[in-house]
Amino acid sequence: MSGVVFAFARPPACELIECADFNRRRNAWFAITLAAFLAHNFWIYVLLASLLLINWSSRESNRVALYFAVLFAVPAASAQIPGLGLVNYLIALDHLRLLALAILLPAYLNLLGKSDTVRFGRTAPDKILLLYLLLQIILQLRETSLTDTLRQGLYLFLDVFLPYFVISRSLRSLPDFRHALLAFVIAAMLLAAVGIFEAARHWLLYQSLVGALGLDWGYSAYLPRSGIIRALATAGQPIPLGYLMAVAIGFFLYLQGVIKNKAARRLGLALLLGGLIAPLSRGPWVGALALIVIFIATGPSAMRRLTAFGVAGSLALPLLSILPGGSRIIDFLPFVGTIEKENIDYRDRLIDNTLAVIDRHPWFGSVDFARTPEMQAMIQGQGIIDVVNTYLLTALQSGYVGMGLFVAFFVFAGWGIFSALRRLPDKESEACLLGRSLLATLLAAMLIIFTVSPITVIPVIYWSMAGMGVAYAQMIRARAHACG
Repeated sequence: MSGVVFAFARPPACELIECADFNRRRNAWFAITLAAFLAHNFWIYVLLASLLLINWSSRESNRVALYFAVLFAVPAASAQIPGLGLVNYLIALDHLRLLALAILLPAYLNLLGKSDTVRFGRTAPDKILLLYLLLQIILQLRETSLTDTLRQGLYLFLDVFLPYFVISRSLRSLPDFRHALLAFVIAAMLLAAVGIFEAARHWLLYQSLVGALGLDWGYSAYLPRSGIIRALATAGQPIPLGYLMAVAIGFFLYLQGVIKNKAARRLGLALLLGGLIAPLSRGPWVGALALIVIFIATGPSAMRRLTAFGVAGSLALPLLSILPGGSRIIDFLPFVGTIEKENIDYRDRLIDNTLAVIDRHPWFGSVDFARTPEMQAMIQGQGIIDVVNTYLLTALQSGYVGMGLFVAFFVFAGWGIFSALRRLPDKESEACLLGRSLLATLLAAMLIIFTVSPITVIPVIYWSMAGMGVAYAQMIRARAHACG
């Protein structure tokens, strides 16, 4: 399947970037995937992947593109590096942190050595992120030891700071963005093909990999919905896979504007839409719809196109209801569907109960929120409290101060994109198309996390997207200064 997707993607990709760059990233994905499936031991995989990634990273002109190309190649199951008798363990290492160490850390050190790199703290999102990270480290001290606090600080550096900083400082031109977004979209297309296969054949292709590597992961379980197995691919859960697909669709809205082959544009979008449908996750569907509306609203002839889109949508449901099997499809849709409506009721009760708990420790949250009666009442059949809302979970852990900083960071990143768009005189230019895509995708992604906790690949995606927003604003500002 991946061979077919790469063969399909190569001709249009070579319109945008050098074929040698495409080939190198394709080979990196194959090598990492083969290393994972053939190693049968996590530490052997780590050794092989580290050697491969360090070698490719040293020869890569756009390390962000390489990072995205292999970001979803392997599930993010982790294992603890032993502490050699000094501490219980050093860190928990997974595929995402391995990429941060092998690709992003060298890129970060390289950026620090360049005189033209914008220093951290110069932008408003930088300052807010710094406050947010410092708050998380300080609050960690109230519940654990100094050693574990240092470990958590390292996680914040690898999981949050490195993706944001490297991406926000590395992408400086339209070709840089083309490389990065194309790599992300192709990586998502590979998972879309896997997801469609998993839903159609009721077979999770990556489930056995975690056990074969000797890992124990709380994800990758078979999750049926109305008799259909929900696709997971490497995301581990249906909503993260749908989230990933929605983001890829947003990036594709930019790429399709610069790809000349009309058939490739249509087939690529169809593949991503199939990948969005396969997890049967309604939150990402709503987010994807919002994404398209925002993208249209920020473009030329917005009212006419929004009206046409609204009319098409209003006609789709009645037409669908009279088609064979249409009523079953409608049952899966958000707001109007009837399948698993109890999930919506659970989310409503979660908001009420969580707000009551937050009101007891409104400023900085608490460490024992899960033991409160309100949260104990939310225990599900699996014996867990599933806080399926990133904002509420952030407020529970670090109060309204922590949640305020979290939200403000993305608001300022989005505002930077919007302000840059307003500066562009040519609303039909590629730079404007890129800005519309980034803004719509960021806003849609922040909407989707209202329905899911920050699990598996979700956090690294939204921190990376914020980095793209800051990079875009800096690029437009630099172009304006050069012209002025």
